Order: sequence, then structure tokens, then C-alpha cells
Amino acid sequence: MAEKDYYKVLGVSKTAADDEIKKSYKKLAFKYHPDKNAGDKKSEDRFKEISEAYAVLSDKKKRAQYDRFGSSGFRQRYSQEDIFRGSNFSDVFGEMGFGNNDIFSQIFGGGRRPGGRGRPGGGNMEDVFGGGGFGRNQPTKGPDLSFDITIDFMEAVSGSEKSLEYMFDGKKKGIKVKIPKGIKKGQKLRLSGKGGQGASGMPSGDLYLKVNVTDHPVFERDGDDVILQKKLKISEAVLGTTVEVETLGGSKKIKIPAGIQNNTKMRLKGQGVPHFGKSGKGDEYVIISVEIPKDVPKDKAKLFEKLSKEGF
Repeated sequence: MAEKDYYKVLGVSKTAADDEIKKSYKKLAFKYHPDKNAGDKKSEDRFKEISEAYAVLSDKKKRAQYDRFGSSGFRQRYSQEDIFRGSNFSDVFGEMGFGNNDIFSQIFGGGRRPGGRGRPGGGNMEDVFGGGGFGRNQPTKGPDLSFDITIDFMEAVSGSEKSLEYMFDGKKKGIKVKIPKGIKKGQKLRLSGKGGQGASGMPSGDLYLKVNVTDHPVFERDGDDVILQKKLKISEAVLGTTVEVETLGGSKKIKIPAGIQNNTKMRLKGQGVPHFGKSGKGDEYVIISVEIPKDVPKDKAKLFEKLSKEGF
């Protein structure tokens, strides 16, 4: 799914105040409104785009979610209907002399049908706005459901498919969930139409799964990078050596330069976690720690005494 920069769409900064966002939308909406550009598909698409951006940025809760999770994360939490539900365009269009929600039911919902309200079984903007004007927050689908799901570290790295059972309205439901590779702890997966059943032919709600990831015994995750601790003997750190370290794809030999310092980070490029929803991977960082022996035999202690006298 392509990233959407709503601020860029409206031509405002990320710190723009509400009145600045509204002013910019009014200017663009007046320019691209379908009543002024009949039959112009490009203008209609642009009008959809700026209206979607305004629906999000003019709503404090939606804007905060968008700022926090970014475009991809936001679209996992909000469907097209969710974005426009509860939005108030009536004052904006009223000030410009246009009608209210008819235009939205036409360009988003496929228009009205005789005796009906848009496409059968599909959400339309007339339903979202309540049919008689903006701001009427009538339900258009069944309830959304939220559950936690726990996966292990390597499932989050490589992706997997999980079978999930849950109860709703006293009935057991079972689904298979595809876990995308690179998913992070705390992210949510949105399964469209897998929530509570809608009434009177309305579509079902969505199912949201909050992902918990178990710790790994060796690796620590930092974004899409992984961190590994590697202990060296004093002699190895002083003289240099070749050691074997674990990576997410198996063991790998790395060369330790002579005189390496404690807490040095060695980077293994591309050996980290796959980027979520994108190509490429993070890196692995091997943190070197020099192991100091607690009990040194007398003959070895004398060697250290000698080295100390020589300035080492």
C-alpha cells in the first residue's frame, strides 16, 4: 500500500493549526470540486485525495493516530469508511455554496440506486454520514473486535501463519492469520470483515490483532536491527582472532582485529530483521565484551605482573 502524506496533500506543515488546515482544504476543494469539473476524472481523484486528508487531519483523534503510526500503520487501523465517519464537511461546503453529502455518495459510494442506498453490501459515503447530512454517526457495519496474539521472535522475523480461535456472541470462530515478516511488538494487524457480524445485511466489522513477541535467548531487537553480545578472552582481544557468531540466518565467522576495545560494535550489514512491508533488512551489531578472569593462577598472575611493569 502506497504511503500517503496527508500534510503534503493539503500543502500544510505537520505543525499546522486547525484553521490553517481548514483554509487550505477549502481552497483546494473549491478548485477541484466535481460541480466545477464535471467529467474530469483527474479533478475527481484529486478531490477524493484532499477530502480524505482533511477528514483525518481535521479530527484530533485520527490526526494523532496518523502522526503516531504513519500512513501504513494508520491504514491498518482505519478503513475508508472509518476515515470519513463522523467528519463534518457541511460548514466548509456551505461557505463555498456547494451542497453537502450527495457528492460524496456519488464519487465514493457509486451513487444512489432507485429504492436503495448505494451498492448492495458495500459501504458508501451516504451510510457513513447518515444519509441526511454530515456528522450523523450511524453504524454501517458490525462491531470491531480486538485480541492479543503472541508469536515467538523468529516468527516475527521470518513471518508465519497462525491458527486463531476466539469467542464472539457465544460462538467459537476460527481463522488463519498470516503474520508478515518483520512485524514488531505492539503492532496491530487488521483483518477486514473478520469482526462481529453486521445487522440487516450490513458488512461485518474488522478484527484487530495486537502482536506480542517473545524474547530471544541470544538476540535483542532494536527496530529492524539485532544486537548480539560476544565475549572475548583477553588474549583474543589483544592479539586478534576469528570467531563464530550467530546470525538470524545461521552462524557466521567474523575477524576480530588486534587490540579491539571493550564494548566495540561490529556491524554485519543486512543480517538484521526484514523491513516490514518493504524490501531489504536491518543490520546485526555484535557488541564485544572482554572477559576478565576472576581467579588467575599464580603463574599467569606473574605474567600479568611482568606486563604491568613493562607498561601494558
